[in-house]
Amino acid sequence: MKVLIADDSRLMRERIRETISIFSSVEIVSETETGLQTLEELFKHNPDLAILDIRMPDRNGLEILKEYRKKNKKTIIVILTNYAYDQYKDRAFENGADYFFSKSEDFDKISAVVAKILRDNENKEPVI
Repeated sequence: MKVLIADDSRLMRERIRETISIFSSVEIVSETETGLQTLEELFKHNPDLAILDIRMPDRNGLEILKEYRKKNKKTIIVILTNYAYDQYKDRAFENGADYFFSKSEDFDKISAVVAKILRDNENKEPVI
């Protein structure tokens, strides 16, 4: 499973990477720290899972989500933020987010999402 991690904090990117690296079938295809870089890498790699921060330099995660969803509906998008306010959560889901987590309260849910995606992929019927 290809994963993209987008957060302007190097420490947060490392924490996310360490959390999901326990899964042997996870390949982190890109780590980005700005909005424009994130959008470029999303279109370049079309990952199975993207973990996006809301607040990043030059473009926020909600704008990136909205633009990316216009062309890609398959990537599972997790918004992981320190700004877990209802107005951001509502906008995230309106723009196509699959999950919305608070960094301080829900961080452990990231590994559960990865496990669920991997499990779901194993149970898919092969296309003939």
